[in-house]
Amino acid sequence: SLTLRRTVDAKEERRSYSICAPAGRPPRVAVREVPQGMFSRWLTREVRAGDEIEVLPPTGRFTPDVAVAGHHVLIAAGSGITPVLSIAASVLTNTDSQVTLLYGNRRTDTVMFAEELADLKDAHNTQLDLVHVLSREPREAELFTGRLDAAKLRELLPALLDVESVDHWWLCGPFGMVTDAHAVLVEFGVDPVRVHQELFYVDDLPPPPVRHEEAGIEGPSSEVLVVLDGRTTPVTIARNVTVLDGAQRVRPDLPFACKGGVCGTCRAKVTDGEVDLRRNYALDQSELDAGFVLTCQSLPVSDAVTVDYDA
Repeated sequence: SLTLRRTVDAKEERRSYSICAPAGRPPRVAVREVPQGMFSRWLTREVRAGDEIEVLPPTGRFTPDVAVAGHHVLIAAGSGITPVLSIAASVLTNTDSQVTLLYGNRRTDTVMFAEELADLKDAHNTQLDLVHVLSREPREAELFTGRLDAAKLRELLPALLDVESVDHWWLCGPFGMVTDAHAVLVEFGVDPVRVHQELFYVDDLPPPPVRHEEAGIEGPSSEVLVVLDGRTTPVTIARNVTVLDGAQRVRPDLPFACKGGVCGTCRAKVTDGEVDLRRNYALDQSELDAGFVLTCQSLPVSDAVTVDYDA
């Protein structure tokens, strides 16, 4: 994903958007306007060709190894198609790979990248099985009508493919769809290592509470060492303040985007001490087991903590 940055009323705002260009092509992102969305409305209504936008380096691990042939099943809904389109186009460059793409929308006129998906199907007809599922528009086949929820997926997947033969599953969309799909795959006995997911993040969250930490920290605190770009910086952080918020006072260059536990941009490894990860929609179990956390959702617990963004 790419994190875009702008300053509004002296406050820095960031949003993370999935890259929808295939590997080897110039990067691009797709933005669907969100009602009352401060950032998305600016991008869709005010930004013009030739304008410059601050962009952080690409991040994320929602990427396939296109060199290894396999059968990839992609399940997306709504704006979740953005990274999935990139994954599909990239995987299909390997002529020995197969892609099954299930894409849920309300109606035909709400399908993002409809023409590009059709072109991709035409170019890779024997490799790509493209299935549109519409919730508010009847289809000839009842199987393809309805929401991509757990019940629909239990019906669709066995009818379309051999679940056991799939090499990788890619899930992207709203929280409910992704969690439903993940649960159904668990029911079908799919190895969690083969399942990759990325949540579609709603554009705007309520503004975080203002903290005046520069006036002095009250209550319990932790001594935190922050490692980024080979440089270690110490900082004292109150235990009711996230590692990211507290450390930004001394390291404003720390990576972040959503601050909602969704995008994974603020990922770091706890190499010493303990933190409380309150919310996590970005890291899988193997990352958690290895000590990685989302610093935007992690409160320091032990007296001393070290977090390494370079790990």
